[in-house]
Amino acid sequence: MKNWLGVGLLALSLTLVGCSQQENEENKETQKDGTSQQQEISESTKVQVEKFEDGVNEEAFQKALASFPATVPEKIVTTSVPLTEMLHLLDITPVGVPTSTNPIPADFDAITRVGSPMAPDLEIISSLQTDLVIGASSLQSSLDQALQGMNLPTAYLPTDSYDDLKLSFKVLGTYFGKEEEMNKVLQNIVTKEKELETKAQGKKLPSVMLVIGTSDSFMVMNEKSYLGSLVERLGADNIAKSVLKAESTYSAMNLEDIVVADPDIVFVLASGDHGANEDKFKQEIEKNSAWKQLSAYKNDKIYMLDYSTFGVTSISNVETALTTIADYFYK
Repeated sequence: MKNWLGVGLLALSLTLVGCSQQENEENKETQKDGTSQQQEISESTKVQVEKFEDGVNEEAFQKALASFPATVPEKIVTTSVPLTEMLHLLDITPVGVPTSTNPIPADFDAITRVGSPMAPDLEIISSLQTDLVIGASSLQSSLDQALQGMNLPTAYLPTDSYDDLKLSFKVLGTYFGKEEEMNKVLQNIVTKEKELETKAQGKKLPSVMLVIGTSDSFMVMNEKSYLGSLVERLGADNIAKSVLKAESTYSAMNLEDIVVADPDIVFVLASGDHGANEDKFKQEIEKNSAWKQLSAYKNDKIYMLDYSTFGVTSISNVETALTTIADYFYK
């Protein structure tokens, strides 16, 4: 009897041990699965973050960032309207902003004006105890000459094209530690780019000619102009680049060559405040009948563009600018 009882207890003991081991193994598997799921979520999140590509050239970004002082300054003066707008979007308040007919953010109305972007007032800049002057790369030589002898740190950023705006905004956001504000703006722009790319799928984009009016003539614009950079980003053919082989941003028009190129669409950037308006362009067409040979004229696809949106680079307006041009393409 005792032998049978001993055997029974031994069997029960072994059974309990086996159950305990099985339970431990199951717990380990559960923990392992949980860890795997956490890793998968982490990896998934990582992939989502990595998928956000802003399209900014990394080499150009690093080079521009390296041009700024190692110590982040407190008192900044900017001589560029587009860069002033970027500082506002990043919630950075400069001590001085440029004097310009182009709009400055209303929140900066009380900030000291330092004069024109090309020739700022040195006395004003000095009185502000400025730690850093940030200007547009296109005006670097003029600004360097104006600031000569002041021993004042300067940094320059490009603002002429669509890609320039994104690059400069990323540099400012990164340098001043405003990544959250920076990424919000850049991600909205990239989302708009993707949306328009999807809209363009399966559609043939038109050939385009870009015209700007000056006080005494009209000129064609290549891809280096702001409007040209928008057209290039959307993937359309700018005849100034593909047919006319225009190397300068703005080039004199040769109507004979333009008639041969025969663009599907003509965009005219005109403003009475900047040399030419719509009436002057109509007079140009009446003066030279070659315009009437163009398909764009015959198909009523010559469009006048608002100078405030397309004549001045503005990171706040890029989504509107891209969308407006794309809508003309898909009509």
